[in-house]
Amino acid sequence: MARMRVSVAAAFAVFAVVTISSAVRAEPGASLNDTARFIAGMQPSAGSPLQAYTNEGFWKQYAKSFDDAWGGLERRQLVKIRSLVSRDFNAPQPVLFYFFSGPDYLYADAFFPSATTYVMAGLEPPGQIPDLRKYSRGEIASSLRDLRSSLSSVLSYSFFQTKFMRVDFSRTKLNGTLPVLMTFLARSGKTIYDIELFDLQSDGTLHPVEEKIANATGHGAKITFGDASVGKKNTLYYFSTDLSDGGIKSSGFLTFCDTLGHGDSFIKSASYLMHSDHFSTVRDYLLTHSVSLLEDDSGIPVRFFAQGWKLHPYGRYVGPIGLFAGQYQSKLNEVFTKDHATPIDFSLGYRWRPAESNILLAVKDETAVAFNLPPPFVKTSASADSKPKIEAVADRPARRRFRNHRKPQTVSNSYFPKIFGYAP
Repeated sequence: MARMRVSVAAAFAVFAVVTISSAVRAEPGASLNDTARFIAGMQPSAGSPLQAYTNEGFWKQYAKSFDDAWGGLERRQLVKIRSLVSRDFNAPQPVLFYFFSGPDYLYADAFFPSATTYVMAGLEPPGQIPDLRKYSRGEIASSLRDLRSSLSSVLSYSFFQTKFMRVDFSRTKLNGTLPVLMTFLARSGKTIYDIELFDLQSDGTLHPVEEKIANATGHGAKITFGDASVGKKNTLYYFSTDLSDGGIKSSGFLTFCDTLGHGDSFIKSASYLMHSDHFSTVRDYLLTHSVSLLEDDSGIPVRFFAQGWKLHPYGRYVGPIGLFAGQYQSKLNEVFTKDHATPIDFSLGYRWRPAESNILLAVKDETAVAFNLPPPFVKTSASADSKPKIEAVADRPARRRFRNHRKPQTVSNSYFPKIFGYAP
């Protein structure tokens, strides 16, 4: 009888364990879109397992802080940028190349909202796809604080600070660039449908990380997203890869980009790296594959636009900040002072005051008519035949063009290991 009672109790215990385990496995996880909204300080969908945390004091405080910061950013920057873009840039390309970007989807979307394929690249790793179910309440609270801290400079000054970025993106459970990209997508009104981590091979092919290829030359993430009200899906590729001549020639990154054909390009807060011949390969690639290029003065030096481009200056060029004092461009100053640059009322790049910010839109001669732009302030000589367009293999939405321009200074070799990144 005693043996029977033990057996019945054991059987009940086993049944209970199986039932509990099944319940845990059956519990629905938070969707990628709900996770993005939650870490962006926005309400997840009804019924999301993350919804319970939105009643916690730490999340309410976090959400209010984010709402306040984002509201200020909208009024100070984003609304003004969208107004300029809608007024002056009407011929978008479906592909945007945004190298030296880090996870800055925020300004990629503001200047190029109609692109369907975004190619972004930086040194910072993508990290892991966030799964908040694995975190305790305390870990979630501290991770959100760290995320908000890592975004403070870009929300206030339009750029990430390199010396803090790598620490910020590695010290927290919400690590890498993915949480930042997800946050900006959510705050920009996008719906995230899928995220895939990949490894890059030297032949330009992308492989799921599960394949564990031995000779990966870079890593990254592919995000499928869109505007749910429109129903179209867009693609964002983020690559963690070395863009210097020593790294890019064998990485396969540009081989992948070749599959997308020509597009628009954007350069902002790029540490003046392409002023050096150590970054000549990526510089030449953007010049040959860009229909238009939008940049602040930290991008490609103006001397490289000597032929085949029409230049449209916006804002005011007052020279680099002290950290990059040696990168002043007298020729760029001529473009801005003698050719009546169009004023702007927002800031961009390292010069965070609107009255000191500059943007240069460079448009190739053969495509300038399609832009519906005012007469060019600077007209260069006709260009040679451009490269034929390469057939794209990725989805490519209609996109507006907005291009940057960079200055032609040189920097000593010892300088670059210290600043290789996207902001001081």
